[in-house]
Amino acid sequence: MSSQERETDVVVVGAGPTGLLLAGDLAAAGIRVTLVERRLRRISNLSRAFAVHARTLEQLDARGLADGLEAKGRALRGLRLFGRVTLDLGALPSRFRHVLVIPQYEVEQALLERATAAGVTLAYDTELLGLTQGGDGVTVHAAGPDGPVTLRSAYLVGCDGHRSAVRRAVGLPFPGRSVIRSMVLADVRLAQEPADLLTVGVRDDAFCFVAPFGDGYFRVIGWRWGHDVAEDAPLELEEVRAIMRQALGTDHAMIDARWTSRFHSDERQVPAYRTGRVFVAGDAAHVHSPAGGQGMNTGLQDAANLSWKLAEVVRGEVAGAEAESLLDSYHAERHPVGRVVVLTSGGLVRAARARGLVSRALGAGIGLVAGHVAPARRRAMGIVTGIGFAYRRPRGAHRLVGRRAADVPLVPGASGTRLYEALREGRFVRVVPSDGGGALPAAGSREAGWAAGAVVVQRADGDPTALLVRPDGYVAWAA
Repeated sequence: MSSQERETDVVVVGAGPTGLLLAGDLAAAGIRVTLVERRLRRISNLSRAFAVHARTLEQLDARGLADGLEAKGRALRGLRLFGRVTLDLGALPSRFRHVLVIPQYEVEQALLERATAAGVTLAYDTELLGLTQGGDGVTVHAAGPDGPVTLRSAYLVGCDGHRSAVRRAVGLPFPGRSVIRSMVLADVRLAQEPADLLTVGVRDDAFCFVAPFGDGYFRVIGWRWGHDVAEDAPLELEEVRAIMRQALGTDHAMIDARWTSRFHSDERQVPAYRTGRVFVAGDAAHVHSPAGGQGMNTGLQDAANLSWKLAEVVRGEVAGAEAESLLDSYHAERHPVGRVVVLTSGGLVRAARARGLVSRALGAGIGLVAGHVAPARRRAMGIVTGIGFAYRRPRGAHRLVGRRAADVPLVPGASGTRLYEALREGRFVRVVPSDGGGALPAAGSREAGWAAGAVVVQRADGDPTALLVRPDGYVAWAA
């Protein structure tokens, strides 16, 4: 069979939430994008993610998607950690002072519609076989429904999950370990609906999480420590019932299941998010326990960080050493965040399964501090919700540089009435004080170049601080 050859600017491998957001951002910025997906075109309901945290909602808001998803999901205003502590999210400094409980497939559908509208070329039923990269681009070899496919692009991003073919193709190690060797998943009907929107229980060496799909079925995730079973072993409904009863004290009169499965959970992270012209993001770069519900959220924020940087470079707005530095900043900024998420989600599991008097006392002590000491509580909320992450700022820079930009109110205009509406244009936003003045970045600096092409808006809160906000909602410069 003859090979189909195609030219594009960026190849994105993997059409999950991370790949869809990244591809949609690039296409909206005028970049030619081909999205390669091994699966047939469909949105699977076999997803593990149900929680969209505040920082992710802000990123979706900057793309005009948050309000639509909020209408389909349900808001949860508190999070329970360690099985002992509830964090009140009403104190979050965000428009979204809650966790949105919504199945991952709803998020994927919204991102797919956006990517399609932006002009992403979708290549479903296409499997990556290998790749080579050189000084001027990447060549992808794949198998499509009509035979071999060759794609040539400037850059490639692997968003293809924990078994990433991209990661293997560039020889990236994935060091780490299994933290939960045998976890059960089931979509079940319950005759007795749980009282809480999200139900989490840890008791007698068992854990159980229950979340609603909204169609009468509930996703159950659970495990029993020390009960390790092969992933291909049959899963009967009675085993799911037993885990739920052990962890929650009731099986909520479970009726039947439309789907059951087993899987294991690892803690792993690649040492480098960039290898030449190839990047990895989401589960291809880091995996961790489901505690805290941060998996999909961290991947989406990886994509938001990388997309505008790739767009700047591909469009030629930065070049040479400056372009390399900008692309390297993806790893420099996101690898530490991934590391914290791996450690904290693993810590939640270890605290929940603490053994012995000393271990249980330590877990209880951590829970007490996180629940009742204000700085620790804010830190815990900031990590879990993503609101608290900041990137390293240059020496001597304003204290706001590298931090998440607050959704400041704006004088009404063409770009909206608040900052995250202005960010929907996908460009830098220059926020000037209410008097219309304000300082500018130093002439000749990279920030000055960004400011020159920025959307200019006027803040309406009386704060005299001038800001230059990156397309991903972080502060690039302030005065």
